[in-house]
Amino acid sequence: MTGRVAGKVAFITGAARGQGRSHAVRLAQEGADIIAVDICGPIDTVDRIPPTTPEDLAETADLVKGFDRRIVTAEVDVRDYDALKAAVDSGVEQLGGLDIIVANAGIGNGGNTLDKTSEADWTAMIDINLGGVWKTVKAGVPHILSGGRGGSIILTSSVGGLKAYPHTGHYVAAKHGVVGLMRTFAVELGQHNIRVNSVHPTNVNTPLFMNEATMKLFRPDLENPGPEDLLPIGQLMHTLPIGWVEPVDISNAVLFLASDEARYITGVTLPIDAGSCLK
Repeated sequence: MTGRVAGKVAFITGAARGQGRSHAVRLAQEGADIIAVDICGPIDTVDRIPPTTPEDLAETADLVKGFDRRIVTAEVDVRDYDALKAAVDSGVEQLGGLDIIVANAGIGNGGNTLDKTSEADWTAMIDINLGGVWKTVKAGVPHILSGGRGGSIILTSSVGGLKAYPHTGHYVAAKHGVVGLMRTFAVELGQHNIRVNSVHPTNVNTPLFMNEATMKLFRPDLENPGPEDLLPIGQLMHTLPIGWVEPVDISNAVLFLASDEARYITGVTLPIDAGSCLK
């Protein structure tokens, strides 16, 4: 078959909806089989958006199958290394190997300044957005190594992994930490022809951004702000005249980094940010 990642297997976390689902579908479009995991349930301290569900993950699977690709799914919390390892082990057994890891799962919570951030919000943020990324790679790397073909690992950071924003300090700290993980994995795994890079989205049109709490954080001057009220604030964050990007914009970057087109690119922080880092 043809495709930019034809014949490869990708392990993707946070795949039930949003960017994770988009990554699974985009890689499947280009020939990859998928191991997709998601918590599919509520997370303590995250109450501003509805939790993902088993039905969401099943919909991702149906979309992947629509491109005649195979997919193995599991309901897994990325804080649980043993469950992550079991999921990827089972997926590799069924699909025959592993070539790509996309450590995408993440949360948003809180909204206070750092000195007023609760310990519960801090711990959940670091354990999922940083610890979960480490555990995802830790679970998957042995399979890439055993394949002996090299591979590509993509970690989801954020523009908040490259610069600071107020009221999201625990998120900024976690996403900066992801860059440290990426660079260290790139140094350690390069000898095995395994490339490691990070993607740094700005605002993305998913439930993690398009929700009531975020709208109120951006527009405290309005009683019931909507997406149209977010737009001018979002535009102020960018040099290009847009308020946010779409999930497929991130997926196209992930696809490039996963493909052989990026065969000598490693240790790179790639912003998909409409110029946000220039501001």
